[in-house]
Amino acid sequence: MRNGRTILVSTFTAVLLLTASCTSGGSNPPAPAGPQERALAAKLSITPANGTKKVPPDTRVSVKATYGKVTKLTVADAKGHEVRGTLGADGTWRPTWPLRPSTAYTVSAQATGTDGKPVTARSTFTTLKPKRVLESGMSPLDGEKVGVGMPVQLLLSRPVTATRDRAAVERSLEVRMSKPVEGAWSWVSDREVQFRPREYWPVGEKVTVVAHLAGLRAGRDVWGTRDRSLTFTVGDEHITKIRNATHRAVVRENGKVVRTIPVSLGKKGDESWSGVMIAQEKAAETLMDSATIGRPGEYYARTKWNVRMTYSGMFFHAAPWSTGAQGNSNVSHGCVNASMANARWFYNFTQRGDIIEVTGTSRKLEFGNGPTPWAKSWDDWLAGSALGKSINA
Repeated sequence: MRNGRTILVSTFTAVLLLTASCTSGGSNPPAPAGPQERALAAKLSITPANGTKKVPPDTRVSVKATYGKVTKLTVADAKGHEVRGTLGADGTWRPTWPLRPSTAYTVSAQATGTDGKPVTARSTFTTLKPKRVLESGMSPLDGEKVGVGMPVQLLLSRPVTATRDRAAVERSLEVRMSKPVEGAWSWVSDREVQFRPREYWPVGEKVTVVAHLAGLRAGRDVWGTRDRSLTFTVGDEHITKIRNATHRAVVRENGKVVRTIPVSLGKKGDESWSGVMIAQEKAAETLMDSATIGRPGEYYARTKWNVRMTYSGMFFHAAPWSTGAQGNSNVSHGCVNASMANARWFYNFTQRGDIIEVTGTSRKLEFGNGPTPWAKSWDDWLAGSALGKSINA
């Protein structure tokens, strides 16, 4: 009897256990808890690594944080001057303008670990010394007052041919205006890029141009080594319109006629250029020598009160020998002749960058014959930009 009772109790117990494990009305047992996140100190790694040399100036600095998040990153030169830049969410720091060649930089990074504590790290690297250097020049002069048609010229010591390199040059050029207007850069040649507004500059405009060329890659192994800047102001609007049909130059200041000057233009075979030009430079006295245009012995004379209009040698100047023709016929070798008194007045009145427009001759001004930004339409001007866009549009 004892053995049978034991079997019965054991069977009853097994049924109870089976019933308990299959009850549909009960709740499932909780899942086992996962491992708790450990509180760890952040670990920082910086690229370029500490002690790296010959780093390209356009290199981006990156910081990786293990067990934490990057919260701050600064880059400074050996003098402690902090470099402007932005830190992305991916831990990559991008300088606003390229780093300078042959310069030591220190990266200081900070991160907060999962333990909530800040950790810092530093890395010092040196940028490369260029094999070939890009030098530059700019116009107008710093502090100059100019006319409403004056372009900004950036002249480069080496040709820049690749579109990507031209685009990099344009991106490095900063134009600040007191009265923002639409304008654009356009390439005149492989060594020159110019900026002009869509319309003439507003009177009183103050413009600052900064060429951030230090550290700029402008071709294979070609780097800029220093920045360049200038500030200029725009004077009164001076627009002179010279009509071949009337042999007159009508001079306006801020829209008002201030003088009408009888002139003589280029004779047949030496016609003056027609087009919108600017006053490029002024000289109280200039030697006019036909040998410079391949025609020696044709003329050799010193002229007074010269305002240059083209690289090829078209000037507005005094010509006392042609006063009888001024106002009625063309006798010059291509220049605009005026009397001594009128030429002197025009010389003193004119600012570099003033607009001088000639109409009615048989020769059309060629783009590039001096700074001639107004010889192109706005669409054609934009087509000369590697970026293909204007600023302040």
